Amino acid sequence: MADALSVIPASVLRNLSDKLYEKRKNAALEVEGIVKQLALSGDHEKISAVIKLLAKEFTYSPQANHRKGGLIGLAAATVGLTSEAAQHLEQIVLPVLNSLSDQDSRVRYYACEALYNIAKVVRGDLIIFFNQIFDALCKLSADSDANVQSAAHLLDRLVKDIVTESDQFSIEEFIPLLRERMNVLNPYVRQFLVGWITVLDSVPDIDMLGFLPDFLDGLFNMLSDSSPEIRQQADSALSEFLQEIKNSPSVDYGRMAEILVQRAASPDEFTRLTAITWINEFVKLGGDQLVPYYADILGAILPCISDKEEKIRVVARETNEELRSIKSDPAEAFDVGAILYIARRQLDSEWEATRIEALHWISTLLERHRAEVLCFLNDIFDTLLKALSDSSDEVVLLVLDIHACIARDPLHFRQLIVFLVHNFRVDHSLLERRGALIIRRLCVLLDAERVYRELSTILEGEADLDFACIMVQALNLILLTSSELSVLRELLKQSLVNAAGKDLFVSLYASWCHSPMAILSLCLLAQAYQHASAVIQSLVEEDINVKFLVQLDKLIRLLETPIFAYLRLQLLEPGRYIWLLKALYGLLMLLPQQSAAFKILRTRLKTVPSHSFNGDQLKRASSGNPYSQILHYSGSQITEDGDVRQDNGNLQNGINFASRLQQFVQMQRQHRMLEKSQEQSQARRSSTLSKEGPEAEESRGPQTSDSNLPPSRSSRRGPG
Repeated sequence: MADALSVIPASVLRNLSDKLYEKRKNAALEVEGIVKQLALSGDHEKISAVIKLLAKEFTYSPQANHRKGGLIGLAAATVGLTSEAAQHLEQIVLPVLNSLSDQDSRVRYYACEALYNIAKVVRGDLIIFFNQIFDALCKLSADSDANVQSAAHLLDRLVKDIVTESDQFSIEEFIPLLRERMNVLNPYVRQFLVGWITVLDSVPDIDMLGFLPDFLDGLFNMLSDSSPEIRQQADSALSEFLQEIKNSPSVDYGRMAEILVQRAASPDEFTRLTAITWINEFVKLGGDQLVPYYADILGAILPCISDKEEKIRVVARETNEELRSIKSDPAEAFDVGAILYIARRQLDSEWEATRIEALHWISTLLERHRAEVLCFLNDIFDTLLKALSDSSDEVVLLVLDIHACIARDPLHFRQLIVFLVHNFRVDHSLLERRGALIIRRLCVLLDAERVYRELSTILEGEADLDFACIMVQALNLILLTSSELSVLRELLKQSLVNAAGKDLFVSLYASWCHSPMAILSLCLLAQAYQHASAVIQSLVEEDINVKFLVQLDKLIRLLETPIFAYLRLQLLEPGRYIWLLKALYGLLMLLPQQSAAFKILRTRLKTVPSHSFNGDQLKRASSGNPYSQILHYSGSQITEDGDVRQDNGNLQNGINFASRLQQFVQMQRQHRMLEKSQEQSQARRSSTLSKEGPEAEESRGPQTSDSNLPPSRSSRRGPG
């Protein structure tokens, strides 16, 4: 200190702390001259003493004017040292850096000015302090004082020039500093950071692309800034990096893919569009690197397919198709389970387009990796079944396609039909709204006869008789009206002469017994008219209720449709089809005379030509043997109990109609017993409630419904 005082006059030191800038400036010029003379004589010991004096007594002084003088003095000393400043640089720069955060804005301003002048002298030697300078400049870019901000900008430009021309700059040391500040919200700081990223990326020797994952998220964060200028700067930087990625042979796609997936779900529209555009390019360029990230990428793409912004939807769809076209093997880290999880989760999306694409992915995986998908079947099966209740017909049809693909295996086929019946049982509205669509589509995809046989087997042993009746009525209506089941109808028409038709008739009969109308429809379809007449005769008083009459009304109207045209034409030969006539008259006798169905059927029967009747046939039809009618089929004589008389011998088709009738009667007896039990239970409940009074009923709260009670009328209608 004494050495410094001996070389710097007291007047210079006094002026250096003066409140007037001109005096401080003149004093600094004198310090510059003194240091220059000491440098020429090589007396670095005294130079160090001078710098120490300026730092300790001035820049760290509690007096603002002293601090200002110290800063201008340190800058002057550096100018005086010129090329020899490097060996004293730490002594000079550290006090100035400290002053950059001074509480006095004027001191901060002079600190910027001092460091600017120092940097002009030492240039590249300043790089060793770059991180501290960058940290200070980052804060000063958002300084509350406009003059300080302006001074900081000048200093920032100079430091950028120094860095771009220096070969000592360490990007590895700088990146952690940059990463820490990338999520700052201050607009001035954001502009400062984007500026540095752009400048460093323009330097050929600095590999900013290699460190892009460290600050990519921060750049995407700036895309939603309230300032248009910042959004534009961030977008420009991102566009430049994307172009570099396209031209680079080596890119870390994985880490960046994780960031893009998150940003694709941003509430900001521009951010989503940019993220999905990047993902699109990554899918095209990334190749094998992206295989482990396919599930995450798909999770980002699928919601964007339903985005409100058309540009995003277009890019998302293109990316989705691009991703699906890539054929990867599970042995190459392609995670089928993860993809299935994403697709299953997106089936809960509120957007139809997203649900459809999720189903397309499941279908694609089934096609390419069937064995792996079936390993995860338990994880997705319930979700796929629930999707059958979707509000979109297209979604339901796609779900059915997937179910059909799974059900190619006999075990899975049985499982599908069992689960489907279970869903119909627990959700009658599904049967009403989607039953016909589901059954018809499955019949197309999985063979109608196979589907109906399996459904019949399940319903034959159904414990819930009410549900079984509803389900059978639904299946019967689909069988009679759907074009997809025309082959099945043709097979049933040959039940009396064809072994395959007979086998199908017997298979369906067991479950069709749950509904009198279904059995009658089946018999009329199979041309088992004598048995139809016997079924009508077997009905008892309890069977003729409102539900029965409603179903009967439907049957009468169906008889007027093209499906039963063959039956109406047979009425032209009443003598030949006497049991058909008797069955139809039996139905007529069951209908109320004022009903529309009665009038329809009566009108039809009035058109039957009376001249065709044969007295002997009428006698046989009214004789004691209910199975003696002789029909004619394709030139052969056929009895309804299965005897076929042809010129080349006899053929037994094996339908035991007497046994079938007994089966029907027993099943209907079970239904009547259940109905009586339900009525008695309801009566007891009503009696109990009337004794307890309304207060007890209110205190009990809502009653849970008995599982044996019939569903409401609306839930019993069945599809169609």
